[in-house]
Amino acid sequence: MSSVANISAYKFVSLDGLPELRETLLARAREDGLKGTILLAEEGINLFLAGASAGIESFLGVLREDARFADLEPKYSYSDAVPFRKLLVKIKREIIRMNHPAIRPEAGRAPAVDARTVARWLAQGADDAGRPVVMLDTRNAFEVDEGTFRNAIDWRIERFTQFPDAVQAHRDELRGKTVVSFCTGGIRCEKAAIYMNEAGIDHVYQLEGGILKYFEETGGPGYEGKCFVFDERVSLDPALAPSRA
Repeated sequence: MSSVANISAYKFVSLDGLPELRETLLARAREDGLKGTILLAEEGINLFLAGASAGIESFLGVLREDARFADLEPKYSYSDAVPFRKLLVKIKREIIRMNHPAIRPEAGRAPAVDARTVARWLAQGADDAGRPVVMLDTRNAFEVDEGTFRNAIDWRIERFTQFPDAVQAHRDELRGKTVVSFCTGGIRCEKAAIYMNEAGIDHVYQLEGGILKYFEETGGPGYEGKCFVFDERVSLDPALAPSRA
């Protein structure tokens, strides 16, 4: 196995004392020899970190001592080199920007569907109620170009803040179908699914854990190409191997 562990994780949870939390996490990640990015906002945490497995597990152990992060479940992949050049811990307005502050996943998640169920639905061509299933890519166009689910809906958005307007422009094509929103690791498709539910679109789910969890649990049936990631690996194939080691 490659020597560097890479994790991505997020959680929507109300956070206060952000400056103090930033300093605590920065010091701990440095102590554990990690590089990458941690984003903090009042709505939660989003992180991408890499380092030796022992350092990753040490950091996660300390993070989970905080009750707000006790159930944080990262997604793992491995590489031969650390794909980040430095360590950053930033305080942001949103951990994933949508410009719709009323969308707060902590207040109630949209229904989620696990990777194995999605794989089964795609294989049988419908959900368990017999409705046609459409996969809705919530990522930016340049990410989609690296790979996506076969026949996925792609609205060619350039940034996630454009997603709500795209929903309003295309909502009729979702009518009568089961919609599974997906993204890299789950954070964007979670907000996307909540927005669509609040917009009155029926039968909307989020893909639990995003593409990376789908690769991890199923090997990627129905997915064509690779999954773009925001680090020096560039993209991961369905075996979670990087296109650049």
